Amino acid sequence: MYAQKASALACELNNAIISANKHVYEMLSEMGKALFFPKGILSQTAQAKKQASLYNATIGIAKQGGAVMSLPSVTKFFSQISPDEILPYASSYGKPELRKLWQEHIFMKNPQLKSKRITLPIVTSGITHGLSLVGDLFLDIGDKLILPDKMWGNYKLIFKLRHGADIVSYPFFNSRGEFNAAGLADTLKGASTSGKVIVILNFPNNPTGYSITHVEAAAIRDVLVSTANSGCNIVAVCDDAYFGLFFEDNLLKESLFGYLSDSHQRLLNIKLDAATKEDYVWGFRLGFITYNALVQGDTSLLYDALEKKTAADIRGNISNCPYPSQSIMLKAMCDNKYPAEKQEKFNVLCRRAKKVKQVLSDERFSLVWEAYPFNSGYFMCLRLKSLDAEKFRVYLLEKYHVGVISMGKHDIRVAFSCTEEENIAQLFDIMFQAACELQNIKQEDI
Repeated sequence: MYAQKASALACELNNAIISANKHVYEMLSEMGKALFFPKGILSQTAQAKKQASLYNATIGIAKQGGAVMSLPSVTKFFSQISPDEILPYASSYGKPELRKLWQEHIFMKNPQLKSKRITLPIVTSGITHGLSLVGDLFLDIGDKLILPDKMWGNYKLIFKLRHGADIVSYPFFNSRGEFNAAGLADTLKGASTSGKVIVILNFPNNPTGYSITHVEAAAIRDVLVSTANSGCNIVAVCDDAYFGLFFEDNLLKESLFGYLSDSHQRLLNIKLDAATKEDYVWGFRLGFITYNALVQGDTSLLYDALEKKTAADIRGNISNCPYPSQSIMLKAMCDNKYPAEKQEKFNVLCRRAKKVKQVLSDERFSLVWEAYPFNSGYFMCLRLKSLDAEKFRVYLLEKYHVGVISMGKHDIRVAFSCTEEENIAQLFDIMFQAACELQNIKQEDI
């Protein structure tokens, strides 16, 4: 339906993609193929901004006295930033200076990207919005989406409910408590007959708090490359929501995106990351989407087309992402105190994760649950041995006023990110007490 109505501008972008890497064009959804960035009001406004030195009557905002019009009752809450930096519309691509700075940080944090080429990140309204853009651009009804069984529940809303994906799952952990690369390979082998698959790779993982090692990262790359070699197009989406929160030395402390980049012509790599959790600004709704694909020669035609299609999708949906968040984050990242402040908060979360491991080493807990491996992020998960997770959650909440998340039949997610270190032992003691009561286990007999 979309392709039949593709405009000349969409065809121009499509031809640019085909000339650079025809497989990337094949990965686009029907909507993705039809998307183009309009040359209407926005391009005329941009032209006027450069040339209309006398009067510029193109911008759809109100101005007064040479500055953006504003209400003091609003702007008084932004004492260190001007109304012109918080109130106007942003570009559908995002603030150029922030996009450039975020890209610099991506290269700095991901040594595997050295000498590789990626798009300039495009600003999204958080990672959830980025995932939705991926759905618009690359998912048609019935397309195969590969996800582990330990996954963030919102994936189903975004991809299955909104985009009609056929979700195929594999066990996240193998029998040794490691990432199940063999399970991913088997699942991909079955799904690859469709000719195209979308794979979500989320590390640190929500809900388990598990991150992969260098060896596991290489295994994942080998699995995807092998599948691509079989003739299947792969859209590999690295959901890096909790990037940087790696609490053990043996972990891969960069994004899998770097390992996958430039590894096969049939592999399109997408990095979704955000200031949201990396910089503890959840309500800012400030994320980024970045692309990589293997191209012989100049990548500019392909990357420009992907950026324009993504910006077009943003333009046709939410128009643009919040400007105050972008301006404030740009200033914060340029502050000399920024790195030290981030390290301080990382240390707090790292101590909490280590405290959880210490507390859970108590053998008495093995009567009622076992902990899934965790080493990063905000969360960890327990597998209840004999209890229904939802029944346990409700009992714990109603009797002890303690809240946790039930996931599936037996899994419980615990967020140590929002639990003070000194309260962690008591939290698990209360949970253990509740589990014992539900199973009629007397603690004095333990």
